[in-house]
Amino acid sequence: MEYLSQNIIDHKHVNGSSTRIVQSLNPAHPQQVVSSFHESSAEDVHAAALSAKKAFKAWSLWPAQERAKILYKTAELLMKYKEDLATLETREMGKTIEETRGDVQEAIDCALLYAGEGRRWFGQTIPSELPDKFCMTVRRPVGVCGLITAWNFPIAVPSWKIIPALICGNTLVFKPAEDAPHSGQRLVEILIEAGLPKGVLNLVQGTGEITGEALLHCEHIDLISFTGSTQTGSHVAEVCGKTLKRVALEMGGKNASIIMPDANLELALDGILWGAFATSGQRCTATSRLIIHKSIKDDFLKKLIAQTQQLRIGDGLNADIQVGPLVNAKQLERVKKYVEIGINEDRATLVLGGPNDIQRVPKEGFFYPPTIFDKVTPQMRLAREEIFGPVLSVLTFESFDEALEIMNNTPYGLSSSIYTQDVDRVFKAIRDIDAGITYINGPTIGAEVHLPFGGVKNSGNGHREAGSQVLDIFSEWKTVYVDYSGKLQRAQMDNN
Repeated sequence: MEYLSQNIIDHKHVNGSSTRIVQSLNPAHPQQVVSSFHESSAEDVHAAALSAKKAFKAWSLWPAQERAKILYKTAELLMKYKEDLATLETREMGKTIEETRGDVQEAIDCALLYAGEGRRWFGQTIPSELPDKFCMTVRRPVGVCGLITAWNFPIAVPSWKIIPALICGNTLVFKPAEDAPHSGQRLVEILIEAGLPKGVLNLVQGTGEITGEALLHCEHIDLISFTGSTQTGSHVAEVCGKTLKRVALEMGGKNASIIMPDANLELALDGILWGAFATSGQRCTATSRLIIHKSIKDDFLKKLIAQTQQLRIGDGLNADIQVGPLVNAKQLERVKKYVEIGINEDRATLVLGGPNDIQRVPKEGFFYPPTIFDKVTPQMRLAREEIFGPVLSVLTFESFDEALEIMNNTPYGLSSSIYTQDVDRVFKAIRDIDAGITYINGPTIGAEVHLPFGGVKNSGNGHREAGSQVLDIFSEWKTVYVDYSGKLQRAQMDNN
């Protein structure tokens, strides 16, 4: 079944005004068109932003508890449509049905969490330094928010932005990824079905180069929240910086797991398999590097290769499949390029996958076999650049300090993990790893929606999504002073 994906502006389904039609293909069966849409122009973005701007005042004055009721209803509807949404996601972007069910569940959890925040719209009261004076802080919405999301979590990641932005009282213009346009459309339709007023949430379909760029330049948009590559995020920040538009960036990673000799190696093996090859490595938190003590590397690598060879590759709609396709032909070529770089890098050794193992994957579709390189060094491109595919680099160390040094020797700082039974090493790793997330005895993937998510260095610009911290992206703090002394009091001058 092919879907027509459309814009939704002021609750009306309309095509983008461009004559250019963009198709979303099933990555497991590229001859199947899952959905198609007309590219949205700058004029379409302008219309969506004006709709959001018109709706802002009324929506922002709704009590937070009333906004929360819509989010509770959204959670109920997501539960109702969970299987249909998961199937659609798998058809659009390829990951296994088990994973896409988890993707929708994350959106359900998100709706429930931030609906609860509608009853916890906390500010602070702070003592004044002067008598007969009261001080407090309150949150206010930012305004019209432009949201640009990636294709690898086409329901969960938009929910991480849309839902907290709504509970804060903002109105929105949302551009889903061009590889998963109908998943984005269904999410918006569900929120409208839950009771969102007209104009509060608007959808524009399009590519980053045209529609996304128009969002960055639109004068009626006050904030951009972006999830995607570091290169694109840098451009987003540059454009927004010129007009002082607020911007929150969630970008790439070059994540690693450290395995110490005292680790539970069976647990570590399971974690590496899941962290490296879930979603075919197409996660910003995927385990791209394995940093392992040289004394245990050979035995562990043999077991890892054997287990990886057993992974079942194919159409993610088949229940027994563990690794689906890459999202599109461009991403497949990117992975092939990096494997070729690895083969040509001095000392790196291809021990599994790559071009010699193509017979393992279906002939039809954008599939690539799980690939492992041994003898990788920290200076190699394999160890420093984000691949976003099922490619794992193995690096060795002799001391714990060396392991931490290797871990931090990358421009990124999103996720990390360590396997060890030594509590001293655990707390040193927590302290010394340069990353926004550290897992102990677990893989680098598995974020929970009630905890902050984001990275340091080239992985982000200081903001955190999820948790209560995301509210600081989508709201402004206002400080209020109430002086009931009946006279002029001067702070710092009249309190000595």
